Formats: sequence, C-alpha cells, structure tokens
Amino acid sequence: MNSRVEKISVLEKVGYSLGDLAANLIFQTLVTFIAFFYTDVYGLPPAQASMVTGVCGILGGVIFAPVVGVLADRTNTRWGKFRPWILFTSVPFGLGALLSFTTPDLDPSGKLIYAFVTYLALMMLYSANNLPYSALSGVITGNMQERVSLSSYRFVAVMVAQFIIQVLLLPLVLILGDGDKAEGFKQVMTIFAVVGVICFIVTFLTTKERVVPHVEQKSSIKDDLGDLFKNLPWVIMLLATILVFMMLSLKSGSLIYYFENYLSEAHLARFLDGSGFNSFIAGLNSMLQGAGLTRFRWPEDAPTSAFSLFNGIGIIFMIVGIGFSKPLTNRFGKRDVFGWALAVSMLFVLVLYFLSPESIGTVFAAQVLHGFSYGITIPLLWAMIADVADYSDWKNNRRATGIIFSAMILGLKLGLTLGGSLVSALLAVYGYQAGAAVQSAETIGGIILAVSVFSSMPGFIAAGLLFFYKIDKAMEQQIERDLEMRRNDTSVSETI
Repeated sequence: MNSRVEKISVLEKVGYSLGDLAANLIFQTLVTFIAFFYTDVYGLPPAQASMVTGVCGILGGVIFAPVVGVLADRTNTRWGKFRPWILFTSVPFGLGALLSFTTPDLDPSGKLIYAFVTYLALMMLYSANNLPYSALSGVITGNMQERVSLSSYRFVAVMVAQFIIQVLLLPLVLILGDGDKAEGFKQVMTIFAVVGVICFIVTFLTTKERVVPHVEQKSSIKDDLGDLFKNLPWVIMLLATILVFMMLSLKSGSLIYYFENYLSEAHLARFLDGSGFNSFIAGLNSMLQGAGLTRFRWPEDAPTSAFSLFNGIGIIFMIVGIGFSKPLTNRFGKRDVFGWALAVSMLFVLVLYFLSPESIGTVFAAQVLHGFSYGITIPLLWAMIADVADYSDWKNNRRATGIIFSAMILGLKLGLTLGGSLVSALLAVYGYQAGAAVQSAETIGGIILAVSVFSSMPGFIAAGLLFFYKIDKAMEQQIERDLEMRRNDTSVSETI
C-alpha cells in the first residue's frame, strides 16, 4: 500500500462534507417523512406502505449494496475507485428522489405499483451513490485522527440537512404547495434534486484518494468475504449500524404522529407563544411580506410549528455534541465514547413514554439532552468503520475498503428499512386512520410506544454490543503505527 499520511485541507473536508449534505436531503426525508408521505399524502394504506418500504429496502439496499461494494473495490480509473461513482450517479439519484415523492393520478393498484418501482429505484441509486461516498472517507487519509476531523465536517453537513428536513420541510411543503401537500412535496424534492447534483459534483472535484492498494494486491470476492466474517469488529459494527439506523428511522418516523395525535394542541400553542416562537414567526412573516414574498408565510398549525421547533432544538444541541466528540475520543477512544454517549441518549428517548400530553416543556427538555448526547456519537460511527477497514488490512494484509463499507451501507439500509417499515406496520397494528380527527386510545398508545420504548430498545442493544468491540484507543494507535510502517517500507521498496 502506498500512501502518505498528511493533513487534509479545510477545502477538501468541506467539499467532502457537501456530498453528505446532498445525500441527507433525501435520506433525512426518508427517515422522517416516508411513512407520513405514503399514508397521509400519497394515500397508501399503512400495511401497503410498510410492504413498499420493507421489500424495496431489502432489495435495493440490503441485497444490492454488497454488489456495489464488490464493483467499487474493483473499479480502477484515473479518478480513483470511489469518486467516479459519486459523479455518475448524481443526476439519476436526484431524479429518483423526485419521482419517489411525486403523487401521480392513478387508481389504487397503479399507485401501489408506481410507489414500489420508484422506491426500489431510489434505494438502488442511494446504494450506488452513498456506499462509494462513505468508502471514500477510508481512502482520503490513513490518519485515524484526521478521519475523526473529516467525519466531524461531514456530520455538521448532515446536521444542516437534518435541520432543513426536520425543521423546514413541512412548512415548505405547505408554502410551495399552497396547502396541497402532494404538490408541495414535489416542489421541494425538485429543489433538493438540483442542489444535490451540484453538491455531488463539488465533492468529486475537491477530493482525492490517497490510500490505494499495492499494485500487486490481488484478492478474490471469496477472500474479501472470508476476511469479513473472521473480523469480529466488523460484525459488531454491522449489527450496531443496523440497530442505530433502525432506532433513528423508527423514532423520526413516529414523531410526526406523536405531535399531531398525542400532544395537546392547546398546550403546544401555549408553549409556542410563551417561548417567543410565535412572536419570532410573526416578525418573519412581516419581513417576508414587506419584501413582497407574500406567498412565503409560516403555517399557523401548532403541531407543525412545534414539531419544527422540537427538531430544530435537537439539531442545535446535536451540533454542540459533535464539538465534544473529538476531544473526548482523543482522551478515551472512539469505542468508549460512542457506547456511553449512545446509551445516555437513549434514556432521553425512553422518557417520552412517561410524559403526559400537557408536559410540553419536559418533552422539549428531553430533546435537548438527547440531542447533545447523541451528537457526540455522530462522527464516530463512520470513523470506526474506517478503523475496521484498517483492522482488516492490518490483520490480513489485504485492503477491501469498498466491501467493508458496503456491508455497513447494507446495515444502514436494513436498519432504515426495518425502522421505516415498523412505523407503518405499528400504525396498521394499532388501527391508525389517516385523516381522522381523533385516533382511538389503542392507536395513541401504539404511537407513544413507537416513539419511546420501541425506538430506544435498538439503541440500548447497540451500546451493549460495544463491550465486545476490541478496537480500543490503544489498539487504534497500534494499528495506525503498524500500517504506516508498512506503507513506508513499501514506498522504499518501490523507489529501489
């Protein structure tokens, strides 16, 4: 392996992070709104929505992701292995997102088929784009601390995308659709598609692949897969990835129902007024009207506004938590910080089960504490996966970054699929009726369980798995030293 360990410029870190901004405009929309879109906007029954997200997620993500990983590891171009995938999938990915959030005028059978085909295409394109993008972080630099820094930039971009989706998307849908949510989703996704393509091109232009395999390195797919299943840290991180994204998808997808059907609308309105949010929005609307933008008025619906504020506060404190991630890992190592911060963050998800519909302030306080503690974990997951790729190289003297990251994207997709499908499935089990003015007590109970107990359980299990992950701080340093010596030895031999 021939690589120089060097500091990565701010320009390259920002350029790389824009790829995650682009991907997460789509990903965060899927995590937060796909169940709501299919049931309350597109018009699918909850059971059909669960089938579409479940089957397409398995086919397009879980099954297709390893294929992309194998192909990416065997891609050789003057631009590298992974950067060309980001460039050439950018436009199809944007189009797939737009079509998936378009509501055609079809009969029920036609709408089901359209949803299935477009969501399957989107899942496959997401794999083909995001797997090489994620693997790129493992070959931009071989320095493990630089990877944490790179991940921090990357996940600040994720937070920006998350803020746009969780805080602004519903209001923008109502504004751009003039109250028509179907048209609003289509208009918003058109904007996201254009912005996403531009960001992916910038990522392609500003990044460089530095960690490359030996020219003489040859390995079969059988060798790569054999290395994976003997790699215990990889197995643990795969399971942790599935569980973390299952938690994120289930929690995020359930929250909109929690705000619209459980929390007291009167108390939400009172909280918005008392917190100064309504005064701020009134000033914003006045400013927009003064500028002639009369169309852009914030919706007056209290659950929509409270949901946006709730998510916005969580994201702000996640960004604060990200700032603590690097100094904590420098002292304690990625494994320990990730495990403990994840467990603590889940406590503040679980607490939602015990809160009454009128406890709005406590609901928001729980979000603040959850956001901060979960934010600490955000840069660490992908940095740890890159460490797993180094561990495999260190242990087997073969580098298979693409297939290792493909397995993690597989885990991400499986978690996203399971969590998203569970939202719709739980709604069906507990008798949710889209558009009903009042849901049954059984339905409300199911929504509360989904957003708290069911959402926190995968996170607690993932934190527990970290007790079996042996790449602690001392081993991180040993792997980095040994691989750097190996690279230097290779450089000397190639020069001779």
